[in-house]
Amino acid sequence: MPIPNTRRPRSPAARSRDRRRLVRIVSERSLLRDTEVELASGTSSTFYFDMKRTAFHPEGASLMARLILDELADIDADYVGGLEMGAVPLVACAVQRSLSGRRLHGFFVRKRPKDHGTRRLIEGLGPKDSLAGKTVALLEDVTTTGGSALRAVAAARDEGASAPVVVTVLDRMEGAADTLKRENVALRAILTSRDFEL
Repeated sequence: MPIPNTRRPRSPAARSRDRRRLVRIVSERSLLRDTEVELASGTSSTFYFDMKRTAFHPEGASLMARLILDELADIDADYVGGLEMGAVPLVACAVQRSLSGRRLHGFFVRKRPKDHGTRRLIEGLGPKDSLAGKTVALLEDVTTTGGSALRAVAAARDEGASAPVVVTVLDRMEGAADTLKRENVALRAILTSRDFEL
């Protein structure tokens, strides 16, 4: 069954222009080269994308939000959310940007519940809000194998939500799409590692 279009898509030219500018900002601020780093997947790499450096940049944050909403133009989502910490600024930017169109609400998933306060795994929902019966889109700053995205998908589904899609700002092209597909989740990448000279 097709998912109804709920937002007016921007022109391909505008999207392409924003992608090119985002590539430049990520290259300047977030791409770390020639240093051995361990990724969340447990593997090591000689390049690393620290996307928080772009997510906390005024233009970078605005571009990310616009391009995320572009990817969600055909998804009838009620909420956007994702796993702490990488998804938190993305969710905040996308929620704020959605104010002028079909409004999205946001949440984030803790890696583990706090041992005090509300002790919730999912944070950001109002006292009368529930994900049960809602459609959520999960956001990621960087995907590698898809393990982190699956944790957020599982948390949303445990609350009774439908989670058909993960939108990532950057896919390292190391298996995330296949991992998510096995769980009936589509991966939509704004950028991939192929957009950079690595």
